[in-house]
Amino acid sequence: MITPRYILLFVENPAVSARFYEFLLERAPVEESSTFALFVLEGGYKLGLWSRHTAEPAAQATGGGTELAFPVESAEQVDALFANWSALGLTMAQAPTELDFGRTFVALDPDNHRLRVFHPSLS
Repeated sequence: MITPRYILLFVENPAVSARFYEFLLERAPVEESSTFALFVLEGGYKLGLWSRHTAEPAAQATGGGTELAFPVESAEQVDALFANWSALGLTMAQAPTELDFGRTFVALDPDNHRLRVFHPSLS
């Protein structure tokens, strides 16, 4: 069995997106060029930001079709991150709300990729 550990987001400007994610993830990319940036995350996961203009084969998708999901330890942390990210000027697609899986909100990155922060409800 194979296990995915790498996500690629097709972006308009890798440098702009790299600065955004460097701030959001509180870590610098381990690789960066004019067409690509790579972050290595906890647990060995990797986040790549690839210029949608140079991806091969050509990327058809743009932002908004997927989500990066960030589980947090508490509903209070959901609210605190929402306030923090809002104060920093991130575009919000959804204010904190209770859904069937828990408390959540959704922010957008510079390419309109969805960033969901959530605290799962206990079943």
